[in-house]
Amino acid sequence: MGAGSVPARYLVYFQYLGTDFNGVAAVRGVQRAVGVQNYLEEAAERLNSVMPVKFTISSRTDAGVHALSNAAHLDIQRRSDLPPFSPEVLTEALNTHLKHPAIRVLQAFRVPSHFHARHAAISRTYLYRLATGCPRPDRLPVFERNRCWALQADCLDVAAMQEAAQHLLGTHDFSAFQSAGSPASSPVRTLRRASVSPDPASPFVLPEESRQLQFWSMEFESQSFLYKQCSTKALVPPPCSLLAGPQRPSTEVTGNPLLLRCLTCPAPCSNHSKPVPATSPHFPGHLPRWVATEEWCRRKHQKGRRPDSLWWFLLEINTPRAPTHLLGGQE
Repeated sequence: MGAGSVPARYLVYFQYLGTDFNGVAAVRGVQRAVGVQNYLEEAAERLNSVMPVKFTISSRTDAGVHALSNAAHLDIQRRSDLPPFSPEVLTEALNTHLKHPAIRVLQAFRVPSHFHARHAAISRTYLYRLATGCPRPDRLPVFERNRCWALQADCLDVAAMQEAAQHLLGTHDFSAFQSAGSPASSPVRTLRRASVSPDPASPFVLPEESRQLQFWSMEFESQSFLYKQCSTKALVPPPCSLLAGPQRPSTEVTGNPLLLRCLTCPAPCSNHSKPVPATSPHFPGHLPRWVATEEWCRRKHQKGRRPDSLWWFLLEINTPRAPTHLLGGQE
């Protein structure tokens, strides 16, 4: 059965709301938690492939992290008397069989058998989104909840944040910014871009609310990052921006050129907690994005963190760009 058929490899883009999932990766065994990949592969079972279909995710996201566009590759081997699915048919079929309303397949492409969704990444960008002018998280407009986090500050010293971020640009040894257990063989990475800028509110936010709130984004772009490197970097500039007067730490570089003094700034910023790390690529025509949810934050609070800890809600944009000749067409 199917002895003469050849597997066809596809690149697919998909999006999801991460609230109900234990992350994007499949959860195996009898655990109650479930990942987005579990639902994708369950839908793929209905395609009657000769061999089981496995999604190779280009980048993982943690529990409570949304994705506007993630990517994966998969192989489908049909019976020898049947032609490969067209990308359009595959997209429609997966969406038809998906059993969770918070997941949707966006688009599919035929790619060569050697294409790898994770290894093809040439650029990744992280965007951290936050709000000022909101005294409590429950005062955020409902359309902004799960998309940002409200800081207990009326404003940010953006100039200080931008100055601190510029120290990270270029090629450096980022050992001070990686977490224990990093599998990387070398801690050297090149940060291409680090920016801090105002961010527009959702178009569904009422004008009177928009006048009270200010949204901000911090973006970091590199070909690759160390384990939790980007989330650690994002925690460097904000503390120095939230402190006022002579107590505000200097952004000068000390010792290790990447270890900024604002890492050791005094309370109320010294008790900050790290955001959910995540990495995931993007291919031409799409901007994958992720945002950590309030549920993730609540879980951390339940573990004993102070309610005024500095939280960052992670919105990721990952950009693995595949060569255009790999997309759309037969091998």
